[in-house]
Amino acid sequence: MSTSARGRGELEREVLAAVAAAPAPVSANDVLRDLGGELAYTTVMTTLARLESKGVLTRQLDGRAYRYSLSGDPAEVDASLAAHRMRKVLESRPDRAGVLARFVADLSDEDEQTLLALLAPETDLPVPGGEAGSP
Repeated sequence: MSTSARGRGELEREVLAAVAAAPAPVSANDVLRDLGGELAYTTVMTTLARLESKGVLTRQLDGRAYRYSLSGDPAEVDASLAAHRMRKVLESRPDRAGVLARFVADLSDEDEQTLLALLAPETDLPVPGGEAGSP
């Protein structure tokens, strides 16, 4: 598939899939090879760096190149990317309290209860990356 035909976020998903499928941390060259080699090396390298800055990947220096791996559970990748997008929107607004208040006001009753449970220290809900009830 040509890069111009990719939809928004599709390259990130392809790169993440390549990293997740690898048995060990991968380099940009490894990902490029896994994706068929039709992309520019710098495109893959930039995508990996952006995913690392979003907290979805971790990287370790191996000689002169970085090797990348998922920063957490593969099942949490979508949630991590969505949370990053939400933070970016919130950070871009001068009235953070107003944006958060409107966000909470627009939540469904079920989502509001989930949010309250996540914010309560005595929650019994599993919290991604932690134990139930942990702050």
